[in-house]
Amino acid sequence: MKKHYDFSKGEKGKFYIPEDEIKLPIYLDQTNQKYYLDLAANKNISLSKLINSILEKDKSLMNFILSE
Repeated sequence: MKKHYDFSKGEKGKFYIPEDEIKLPIYLDQTNQKYYLDLAANKNISLSKLINSILEKDKSLMNFILSE
């Protein structure tokens, strides 16, 4: 490691991403991944759109169950 580093030409915040804009990776096991990839291909939509749609419906169902 050097004794001195020159940061005079550095740009503060160049790689900063606000916390609410960070995209988290979601990893599916192979069986689920294949199932949902095939389903998305058959519906001609992206995997992200399909999974988000499923999660939205699941949230609605959970809200209904929890409100009883």
